[in-house]
Amino acid sequence: MRSALRLMAAATGTGAGPGPKRPRPGPAPRIGTHDGTFHCDEALACYLLRLLPRYRDAEVVRTRDPQRLAQCDVVVDVGGEYDPERHRYDHHQRSFTQSMRSLRPDKPWTTKLSSAGLVYCHFGSQILAGLLGQPEDGPVVTALYDKLYENFVEEIDAIDNGIAQAEGEPRYALTTTLSARVGHLNPRWNDPDQDTEAGFKRAMELVGGEFMDRLDYYHRAWLPARALVEEAIRQRFEVDASGAVLELPQGGCPWKEHVFSLEQELALPDPLQLVLFPDRNGQWRVQSVPAGPHTFQSRLPLPEPWRGVRDEALSQLAGIPGCVFVHASGFIGGNRTREGALEMARRTLAQRHGEGTQNG
Repeated sequence: MRSALRLMAAATGTGAGPGPKRPRPGPAPRIGTHDGTFHCDEALACYLLRLLPRYRDAEVVRTRDPQRLAQCDVVVDVGGEYDPERHRYDHHQRSFTQSMRSLRPDKPWTTKLSSAGLVYCHFGSQILAGLLGQPEDGPVVTALYDKLYENFVEEIDAIDNGIAQAEGEPRYALTTTLSARVGHLNPRWNDPDQDTEAGFKRAMELVGGEFMDRLDYYHRAWLPARALVEEAIRQRFEVDASGAVLELPQGGCPWKEHVFSLEQELALPDPLQLVLFPDRNGQWRVQSVPAGPHTFQSRLPLPEPWRGVRDEALSQLAGIPGCVFVHASGFIGGNRTREGALEMARRTLAQRHGEGTQNG
């Protein structure tokens, strides 16, 4: 959190000490967006623009008056035009079909962009480079640019454009997304005061704080974990001769997405199945690799008879000393020692091979 606050202070010029005063040769630039009910996408678009040096002191003008919008240096989410040369970034017009992939063919995402995605597409690398003090075309900015779009901005694009996360009726309601929380900052329909200016400022603070926190996490936790996972993959045969078990001796760092991407990049002949790592209490966990990045299903869950059993009863059932638990779904289990967790992994692999032999 402290690192995120330092990033935010650097971006907004609120760090300790007076610092040098920036010259003001003319009036402050103006960012135009619509008035009335506000949404997450234009709140994030305005916040991101203010992270750029040229718009740091910009006034946000909320209006639908074409004459006032014409006087703005940049306009987002209103005006009915997308013209990056003139810094007009609306997505509501019938002719607009742009996605990250259509504007940047090296990117895979095909979700229709909102004003947030448009600003991020055009300025995201520059913003991240400035915040992190890294080259705009360097590997750190490139990795974080992609990560933040896929795991932060794209969701806002999709929700604002009414794109469902999946086909069919959802099993349960998602009501606490960032977009939903921004929506709740608008006046209620029966509030006597329907002014939205104060709420929009709070919305910018909300989305900005979450953007900075997410950037700090990906920069300081998620990205360093990649090197650890890659090294563990290269050493996997030293853990078990199958090459299907990964060991992360530093603990449960963010490993899942790195496993999926590195399996492809390193062209592993067989997918990884299980991961060993110590928990905060010095005990060890054995966890199945998920079947995919967005599913709760496991590639190889722990044996069904073990699931939901604990402690000595589990140790006797499995024939492995030191067992602590196996989750009811079988996706994870625990043992007091590394050797015990590794044996649980090996028994799980043996069960898979046994089932394969029986099925054959």
